[in-house]
Amino acid sequence: MDLNLRNAIIHNVSGNSQDELRETIVDAIQNGEEKMLPGLGVLFEIIWNNASEDEREEMLQTLESGLK
Repeated sequence: MDLNLRNAIIHNVSGNSQDELRETIVDAIQNGEEKMLPGLGVLFEIIWNNASEDEREEMLQTLESGLK
């Protein structure tokens, strides 16, 4: 992924409230457009990088369960 795209995505959501972030995520998922996937990936990267090891394990368990 181009670093400029990552920075643009971060810039677009920086300072957003939890409600605004939720709306962005839900909209991207419900829309189902492929072009939204990089943005969701950047948001997940931020979540992952700021999560504790326990939170990461929980995310991995949730992901694994969702893929079964």
